[in-house]
Amino acid sequence: MGAPQLPLGLSEGASGSPEQRPRAGLRLPDPVPIEAGSDEAYAIEIQAKSIINRVPGEARVPFGWTINPFRGCTHSCIYCFARRTHQYLDLDSGHDFDSKIVVKVNAGALLRRELAAPGWRGEAIAMGTNTDPYQRPEGRYRLMREIIAALRDRANPFSILTKGTLILRDLDLISEAAEVAKVSVAVSVGSVNEALWREVEPGTPSPLRRLDVVRRFTEAGIGCSVLMAPILPGLSDSPEQIDETVAAIAEAGATNLTPIVLHLRSGAREWFQQWLSARRPDLLPLYERLYCNGAYAPKWYQREVLQLVEQAKERHGMARQQRSENFRTQQENPLQSDADRDSTRQLALL
Repeated sequence: MGAPQLPLGLSEGASGSPEQRPRAGLRLPDPVPIEAGSDEAYAIEIQAKSIINRVPGEARVPFGWTINPFRGCTHSCIYCFARRTHQYLDLDSGHDFDSKIVVKVNAGALLRRELAAPGWRGEAIAMGTNTDPYQRPEGRYRLMREIIAALRDRANPFSILTKGTLILRDLDLISEAAEVAKVSVAVSVGSVNEALWREVEPGTPSPLRRLDVVRRFTEAGIGCSVLMAPILPGLSDSPEQIDETVAAIAEAGATNLTPIVLHLRSGAREWFQQWLSARRPDLLPLYERLYCNGAYAPKWYQREVLQLVEQAKERHGMARQQRSENFRTQQENPLQSDADRDSTRQLALL
């Protein structure tokens, strides 16, 4: 599975009409119904009706509100739990999720209006809860600069979780926001093995470039946590691989490290299974054993992996770190069973 051919170096002054200008490798679709399962890559521009989303109370996640400027994700992580959300648009959770990206072009203006509403109480907002706000189209649309500026101007607390190095473009705004509100930044790095990265996260910056983000935010005095996720059975869960990853995270100056073992929900499960069958059929029996009862690996396996991470953290001077006040993950307790699945269900994007 090669990396998608999406150009990264886009000029703001691209020639041609707005409809012809490149959008991080995506073009606007023709004014006809979009065909599911096609090879085309589209930026589907919409005028969103709302941008601050309330998290259902039964979701049991440590944040109550989210913003997602995109739906779908060019990062193309084969395990992404949000893949199923594209099925709500009658698109598939595989290639369509990677290439047909819904862009909420009015996100910034809409956010300013919602933050100014009499009923808004200035509660913390999480970003990066489903698809990545710093995926490739953000380089063209620049929605996050508008969003962060709006949050800064209202002194509204927020957190960002990303795999995108493009967040460094907004370091100035994030620094300004951190002076007036509580701000938390986290980067996702499941493994520093570059061969594995190219296979399972083909549209993302390399893990080492992501750790440069950690380093830059730490140097800026904001700090940056790392979500070590997902840890993949048979692929990144050996003691040697875990130690290598934790060592790199510690060296980058991460303020906190939170490990999470892979979970495979509907939508992601089928896409990941297809990749395993093509690339690592030798691991199929292992995955059948670990995920035979649902989306989550057995608790005994999770405990073994998390113990390896804790041991590595102690070796590399991270054992006594405390979780930062604003840091949030998709799961409060990473030791999930399938019985917990409904209470930690994926969030709606629109």
